[in-house]
Amino acid sequence: MRVRDWDDILADVASDSTDPDGWRAVAGSRREGLGEDLYFGHPNVGVYHLKTYAKNPRDLRGVGTKIARRVDDELDPLLPNEESPGRFAVQSPPEDEEQAKDAATRLRETLKVHAEAPTSPDHLFEDVMEAIDSPAFGPMDYEFDGRPDELDELSDTFEEAEELLSAELEDLIDEDDVDRGFH
Repeated sequence: MRVRDWDDILADVASDSTDPDGWRAVAGSRREGLGEDLYFGHPNVGVYHLKTYAKNPRDLRGVGTKIARRVDDELDPLLPNEESPGRFAVQSPPEDEEQAKDAATRLRETLKVHAEAPTSPDHLFEDVMEAIDSPAFGPMDYEFDGRPDELDELSDTFEEAEELLSAELEDLIDEDDVDRGFH
């Protein structure tokens, strides 16, 4: 298991050519200490675990690793399904002004179509993500000030990764001299 910076993992996901709407995620507060846990997975790519914290309001720091090569029968019920009320997306910034203009045009047209016809929130979300070429998006279970039960089950299933990532994150927090507040 290789622990990496959380940004590097998201960059890998963003560069993957896998079906972007097959991703699912679950997130919430860490069991102990500062920060949050995020598990996200795709049936054909695997499952990742990230631990992050806000060094200050503009600087999110964290670590992560790939914990499974695929979403199997044991992991599938721990990740949300399409009925989950939350959504998440991974987004890469446009490479240049031309790409930004193209994305804005596609987004404008998508919103215009949805404004003129009856639509569901889920359909709008999917169309917007496709219009802006989001590399990964899907349903998410998230608790802002708590932990979904699935987080605890995933943490228990991948206990070794949980311990290693927690230790790495605590090292980052100590290095940044951040303890229960912004720096």
